[in-house]
Amino acid sequence: MSWTPEREEKLKELWKKGHSASQISKILGETTRNAVIGKAHRLKLESRIVSKNNRAKINTRIEKDNVTTGKRIGRKEKFKALLLDKNFEPENPTKLEDLTDKHCRWPLGERMEPASLFCGRKSMEKFPYCKLHLLYAFQPKNAKEEDQITEEDIPKFIEKKIKSA
Repeated sequence: MSWTPEREEKLKELWKKGHSASQISKILGETTRNAVIGKAHRLKLESRIVSKNNRAKINTRIEKDNVTTGKRIGRKEKFKALLLDKNFEPENPTKLEDLTDKHCRWPLGERMEPASLFCGRKSMEKFPYCKLHLLYAFQPKNAKEEDQITEEDIPKFIEKKIKSA
């Protein structure tokens, strides 16, 4: 099968009308869908549908633009920024009997011992913990090891401040 100028014109006409490559191949006869797609590509006919690959490229461009304009913050940076924020609510140790739905329920004290006091800060909406303890409690599914918060990440002066509160 060869592409004659008449067949090429028919292909262009059907392509502009919005027929699929399969439909065009049936109308032209003696040609395959892939042959129609190849010829349309060589004739540089405009594509009608955004493919999955094109969407991915568009999304990555948008994400790259967002990264350059607004820097994304990791868990460690969020944690440090929260602790260093002057307007961050101080810890308010509260007994179990005095806890309400509006209090953070993060247990204070040593591990493996029954908690007698709880954080007491204002909890986040739909969560039982404050902003700080949400960072501790809920980690992203694919958390990288380098992004884990360790005891070394907590500045010593903040540790003293938390303990004295």
